[in-house]
Amino acid sequence: MIEKIQSLMERRQELSEAIAQPEIIQDFPRYQSYLKELSSLEPVAQHYEKLQSVDKHIAEARELLSDPDLAAEADRELRSLSAERAALLDELKLMLVPPDPLDSRNVIMEIRAGVGGEEAALFAGDLLRMYLKYADRNGLTASLLSVSDTDLGGVNEALLLISGPEAFARMKFESGVHCVKRVPVTESGGRIHTSTVTVAVFPEAEEVEVAIDSSDLRIDVFHASGHGGQGVNTTDSAVRITHLPSGLVVTCQDERSQLENKAKALRVLRSRLLDKARTAQEDAHAADRKSQIGWGDRSDRIRTYYFNHDYVVDHRLGLTVNRTANVMNGELSSFIDALRLAEKTEKLAAQ
Repeated sequence: MIEKIQSLMERRQELSEAIAQPEIIQDFPRYQSYLKELSSLEPVAQHYEKLQSVDKHIAEARELLSDPDLAAEADRELRSLSAERAALLDELKLMLVPPDPLDSRNVIMEIRAGVGGEEAALFAGDLLRMYLKYADRNGLTASLLSVSDTDLGGVNEALLLISGPEAFARMKFESGVHCVKRVPVTESGGRIHTSTVTVAVFPEAEEVEVAIDSSDLRIDVFHASGHGGQGVNTTDSAVRITHLPSGLVVTCQDERSQLENKAKALRVLRSRLLDKARTAQEDAHAADRKSQIGWGDRSDRIRTYYFNHDYVVDHRLGLTVNRTANVMNGELSSFIDALRLAEKTEKLAAQ
């Protein structure tokens, strides 16, 4: 492992020297590529520098073991440094796990009300706001592509585009069934109900990855309804695209322009087609990719929000986080960070 890290440090030095060269600076795409690669190596470099510093102090402490007056203190210091070194090595091992090549992609997120009628739609609206707040808290940009509201302020279906650093790496674990246990506002008897919402997350496809034949599309336009305001509702701005070979349907209505809605709908359609192909490929190798955590399967119940007991449980890791209100306010990092660590640990064990 140390040899691999040293090789990466040599590459870091090469990149640092390269980006100072005039010919590289003038080649903007290449310059950007080098900067991105250099940035990805910085966390490894920082941990490696810490490891080198700890190794230096370990060597110094070992020299002091021969001094009767300092041996006891040196022994305590040596045990502490050895534990710190082991922790740094474990962290470095995880950093060297190859990332999912899709992790840097933007994300298309689909939120659908499931079992539970109006309460499911209300919870879908809560999740939509939760993800918008999470994005805002964590340097991501979330834009609404389409939303279908209910009369009580719930959401039957919503489409989001989430962009920013490692958007897919952070959001991919949200795919699955989210359950809520609480007393609905529609319940007069005070009984706790269980409702569900399905969340689907897939990486945004690039145009070159998915070729769409215009003859395979049926495009319908209509008046937008609900979310978007009267300016949206007065024109045929909403667009529904049906991909005839697959049967996939995408509706976008949040822009005033029909062309803008069509462009957004095509982005979503490409991403869904890419996700469909990727899922089919993964299913063909299901025995090889079966994991204990089970992220990505949209039929899995992944999380339950217990409003009456004021905690949220992620069933994949058995992780419980208190204060449901905080979670609904976008504080999802406890779950997302733990799942990212579990994914890396699993990949490391498989190497």
